[in-house]
Amino acid sequence: MIPWLEQNDPFPDIATALTEESGFPGLLAAGTDLSPPRLIDAYRHGIFPWFSENQPVLWWSTDPRMVLLTEQFVISHSLKKKLKQIHKSIHTGGPWQLKFDSDFAQVIRECAAPRKKAAGTWITEEIIHNYQKLHDMGIAHSTELWYENTLAGGAYGICIGKMFFGESMFARITDASKVALAHLVFFLKTNGVKMIDCQQETAHLASLGAIPVRRTDFNAHLKQVIDLPPITSWKSEDICPLCSFHKIP
Repeated sequence: MIPWLEQNDPFPDIATALTEESGFPGLLAAGTDLSPPRLIDAYRHGIFPWFSENQPVLWWSTDPRMVLLTEQFVISHSLKKKLKQIHKSIHTGGPWQLKFDSDFAQVIRECAAPRKKAAGTWITEEIIHNYQKLHDMGIAHSTELWYENTLAGGAYGICIGKMFFGESMFARITDASKVALAHLVFFLKTNGVKMIDCQQETAHLASLGAIPVRRTDFNAHLKQVIDLPPITSWKSEDICPLCSFHKIP
């Protein structure tokens, strides 16, 4: 059994999350409150929401936790070629553009759109509504790849202190989400963020360098960085993330 949280109830200890034997490893609690204060409190304690339409809000703390260390991001040969092409386009007025937060609302809705071979989406209207509020507060951010002023791919997540919590990404053309993620990784690395939370293990994330770590190690890192000064500027013009990458031979 997991606890039901009323509006002002604190989260239970993450060590009480269900284990593999339960069939729902990492499930910690349920409730109805998905307000920005509840979400911020959750992320600060290594907890994230994940539920489907017509379900209560379900809160998770998985063990192991999938993370991407910004120093260990894997750049394939094809991705490196694409990044160099886009870097040149950006600095010569070409059709490609990389941005942060220029259209958070469209990014999250694209992430929520139906996928091939997927039964549905966990990004409900309630999620969209409350993460938009977090964006308006300067806590949720989107990274975006644009082609001829059309959004081609992107991702969004939460940044608190020097920790970024990835939520979802999408692509409308090949490798667009990878390019947007690379843009984010280089930017975060430049700004002192060493770890991106990817929540759950997938082969796709592993191919990009993400690794599973023990929950105790994840939360130990979280405690060290969550109260550090946050990133104050999310403008690519201030620090071009691909400029540092472009120096890689």
